[in-house]
Amino acid sequence: MLPDLSADLCSRLRDAFLTAGYTPDGVVGALGGQAHAALSRGEPEPARRASRDAGDLGTLIRLFLLGDAEGESAIRSAFGSVDLADAVANEVLTADGRAGLDIRPYGESWWVVADLDADHRGGTVPEDHVLGVGHASINLARATARRPVGTLLDVGTGCGVQALHASTHAERITATDLSPRALAVARGTFRLNELDVELVEGPWFDPVAGRRFDQIVCNPPFVVGPARVDYTYRDSGLAGDDASALVVRRLPALLAEGGVGQLLASWLHRDGEDWAERVASWLPPGVDAWFVQRDVADPALYVGTWLRDAGIDPRSPEGRAKAGAWLDWFAGNDVDGVGFGYVTLRRTDAADVEVVCEDLRHAYDDPLGPEASRWLDNVAWLRANDDRLAQTRFTVPPTVVLEEVSAPDDEGWAPLVRRLHRTDGPGWQHEVDEPTAKLLAGCRGALPLEDLLALLEIVYDGIDTDAALPIVRDLVRHGMLAPLP
Repeated sequence: MLPDLSADLCSRLRDAFLTAGYTPDGVVGALGGQAHAALSRGEPEPARRASRDAGDLGTLIRLFLLGDAEGESAIRSAFGSVDLADAVANEVLTADGRAGLDIRPYGESWWVVADLDADHRGGTVPEDHVLGVGHASINLARATARRPVGTLLDVGTGCGVQALHASTHAERITATDLSPRALAVARGTFRLNELDVELVEGPWFDPVAGRRFDQIVCNPPFVVGPARVDYTYRDSGLAGDDASALVVRRLPALLAEGGVGQLLASWLHRDGEDWAERVASWLPPGVDAWFVQRDVADPALYVGTWLRDAGIDPRSPEGRAKAGAWLDWFAGNDVDGVGFGYVTLRRTDAADVEVVCEDLRHAYDDPLGPEASRWLDNVAWLRANDDRLAQTRFTVPPTVVLEEVSAPDDEGWAPLVRRLHRTDGPGWQHEVDEPTAKLLAGCRGALPLEDLLALLEIVYDGIDTDAALPIVRDLVRHGMLAPLP
């Protein structure tokens, strides 16, 4: 039986949470910075101690964030007008005074409903487990463009977190999921936050076939391995990286002209195969695409990570059997690594689509979403102005610096490396030669590119000015050169 998080139940829960102060700021204020940070690290005892004097808010913190049992009188006080029998019947609470669902404050003013994780369950999660807000969903939210759109589709909504973020910039939101339980839980998330979201059940894009959306976000079941479904939130039933390939192939057909799709994806690294060629082969015609690889995991680490994610001890008989079958599949398919990253797609009627695959495995703090929007804008500008690139005046943004590394030689210092570094966004870096560094030094908006190249030809005899244009295009894409009107 699925939980029925009715509008009335969610309204009463919302009132109780607001009255108690069970909000993102309220929880941090009650626990204090140190205890809250400890809780984020998986260390509950400081939070348990800090919550003792927090009244009804402390009760809710211990119930939903710590997994403790609470007495009936404390629960009645904290839940206000909520019918506790209704809450127990629909999994919000258990009969013995514990949380039956994971309901926690999120972001600046939201609550997210999900299933209890393996730690709070005290064992492995069931096949239809509805995952809460994890690293993958947060990363996708940070990587998603947030420009105003009319319609947005959230494919595989799960607990509904991507749709929550979409509510800040989309007029109408549709969310789909294969799992009836996920839709029931997501409905609770949306009602608790007073959001009107269209929910549709079905696999992949089938429930919205024939429709078009201005933006699509998708956190698919992208785990790579044998064709099986142990857990619906991560396993597609397709072998290898076929789930990611399916989304990349089919998503653009549901985009309006100029519409943008963004997803998390995984891809195989196979011996003798270029990962960039592999993912680019998935694309249908008429699509600009930006594949950003954030990590590459070796097979053993990958298997162990996902076993623990489901609450399975890799040392147990079950864990050893699953790990063995998984690693055998990797070995049999010549897999030496699993890539993971973000994909941004734009539907276009342009004859010359842009497909870029690049590594971005270094650490950075800024969210990637604004950079994805900037990349799309820069690609559109290059497409519209490529025939007049040489006549354009450029400037170097103030966030771009030139780093030089030199070594001592007989005449003093000899340059070894010249590197352009953008200090904001994802921190792009480009190694450049001396003529390119001089070219950028002249990009101050006074002279067009062709005049600067002519001056460089005088200083550097035999310089290939045609070779400079691809470099300029790359720098424009990465926001390290800005064109002037």
